[in-house]
Amino acid sequence: MPVNKHPKKASEILKERGINGKVIAVKIDGKLCDLDTEVEEDAALEPIEIDSPEGIEILRHSTSHLMAQAVYRLYPGTKYGVGPAIENGFYYDMDVPTTLTEEDLPKIENEMKKIVAEAIPFERLVMSKEEAMRLFKERKDTYKLELLDAIEDDKVTLYKVGEFIDLCRGPHVPNTSYIKHFKLLSLAGAYWRGDERNPMLTRIYGTAFPTEEELLAYLNKIEEAKRRDHRRIGRELDLFSLQSEAPGFPFFHAKGVTILNILVDFWRKVHIQRGYQEIMTPLILDQDLWIRSGHWDHYRENMYFTEIDGKPFAIKPMNCPGGILVYQTQLRSYRDLPLKLAELGIVHRHERSGVLHGLMRVRCFTQDDAHIFTTREQIKDEIIDIMDMVQYIYGVFGFPYRIELSTRPENAMGERALWDEAEQGLQEALEDQGVEYKLNPGDGAFYGPKIDFHLEDRIGRNWQCGTIQLDFQMPEKFDITYIGPDGEPHRPVMIHRTILGSLERFLGILIEQYAGAFPYWLAPVQVKILPVSDEYFSYTKNIASVLQKKDIRVEIDTKEGTLGKKIRDAQLQKVPYMLIIGSREVESGTVSVRERSKGDLGSMSLESLIELLKSEYHPLRCDLKGSGFRQAACFWTNFMLYCVIAIHSIK
Repeated sequence: MPVNKHPKKASEILKERGINGKVIAVKIDGKLCDLDTEVEEDAALEPIEIDSPEGIEILRHSTSHLMAQAVYRLYPGTKYGVGPAIENGFYYDMDVPTTLTEEDLPKIENEMKKIVAEAIPFERLVMSKEEAMRLFKERKDTYKLELLDAIEDDKVTLYKVGEFIDLCRGPHVPNTSYIKHFKLLSLAGAYWRGDERNPMLTRIYGTAFPTEEELLAYLNKIEEAKRRDHRRIGRELDLFSLQSEAPGFPFFHAKGVTILNILVDFWRKVHIQRGYQEIMTPLILDQDLWIRSGHWDHYRENMYFTEIDGKPFAIKPMNCPGGILVYQTQLRSYRDLPLKLAELGIVHRHERSGVLHGLMRVRCFTQDDAHIFTTREQIKDEIIDIMDMVQYIYGVFGFPYRIELSTRPENAMGERALWDEAEQGLQEALEDQGVEYKLNPGDGAFYGPKIDFHLEDRIGRNWQCGTIQLDFQMPEKFDITYIGPDGEPHRPVMIHRTILGSLERFLGILIEQYAGAFPYWLAPVQVKILPVSDEYFSYTKNIASVLQKKDIRVEIDTKEGTLGKKIRDAQLQKVPYMLIIGSREVESGTVSVRERSKGDLGSMSLESLIELLKSEYHPLRCDLKGSGFRQAACFWTNFMLYCVIAIHSIK
């Protein structure tokens, strides 16, 4: 709504309109501004409430300034880096003249609360770059001087809250009393500007919410995330380890490899039934190949290099150039397309040590890649088929997901017209299926736009795993062709696609999804046999042998200890089934069965036990040919079919 031309503060105009309450900022002609911004001409005003997405970001950014002011009071001489709002919170990087620990966080929080009670305004200051340089020189704030030096504008914006002054665009809440519900969460080290050659700063993480209820819910979610931490559970269940001798390169133990192999078996069956051919390409390829593919210009800093016979080579960070070389080994016809080449390819990417995190961020991982070579006319059908696979596979693990369409980035490779065609192809496939998606402008890969799949775990966290990237550039760079119906060579389109993403990372997500209590089909040990004493060991071994021949993963508890302790140990190892063997079981030729969540199931024959275990859901026993969009997991398909038959029988 337009306003009059007399200069007034935005807050005054909103008050005249009866708008107040939860408003903490305003948009003036679409630009975010503080409430005390003067409106000097006709403009459209849009109030920003504290519980809106933009309002929450402003609240959290303001809380980072509040925290920095508290540190300024408590630790004089602190130098300040940057303090942005991030997803679910904020952080501030600081060069503190003393070593801070987690025990110092309550002290900083208490000081923040004092500042909140003072209702100190956030004052916006506009000054010349030279004035700002003089100010931060006086304050000996070397990091702010470095940031200022990179700014090209003559004028800069600062914000003052109490004694603390920061270089910042804003906007912020009107004063500190608006910040009521916050919590400091953790400390970490962070290199200035993410460069390992720069000083290590102290990073304090925190969060803030509009209400106490939202804050408590989030803190409970954090506690639940700690309980599910895949690094701790991975140690306790003997799945994997992280060694100082190989930072960023996980070691998988036998039980972890068992789960990975099950995932691979499942992945392989799905792909075979969808018409994919599995290939393997080398880990190390000639450097010239990476120059030709564009990775040298766009991805070199994340790659590892070596030399063979005096020639430079690179350890592959991606599988796509290898897939192209396989395509080029034969003359291809339009009858061969779409050609679907799948690869469980091991890739290496240089990640900075500060971002390494268990299995979630590593330097070596296995990507469940596929490269599909198609004609332009086949693009939409292939995208839809991949989306079917995504829905089916994520459904097996119980993951809902959301979709983002990312378009041409600034460092894009190739002609704009080809990008437009690629983006249109992805958009048409999404809209043809009636799928909701979020547009993410400028976040595509350097060689093509992409559809990203963000799955949601049981505690509401999002993980980006699957992606579909439509690529017109690589076929041009490698001059790959197929012979069309007209007998002439034509350029295929290349679709890069992954669903699980990194197998290692997906395992980490699954550990946290299930809190280590894997469903029966994924559990590394499906049945644990607990003999009451050594005298029943011969019978126990016979039971184990029979089950193993039925492809059931069995472990015998051979440790000393009471039966109660053995049951507790099996529960802690989250084994789905326990079999107790004592004199009664040996005499009757039975087993006493306990289930992980249901407890005692009673005594049963070995045959009955095997039938029980066979009835457990297992996707490898399902028909995977159906579409994910049109067919749920086979259990539910069979269940619904049973219901239909039953209803007709009643009629």
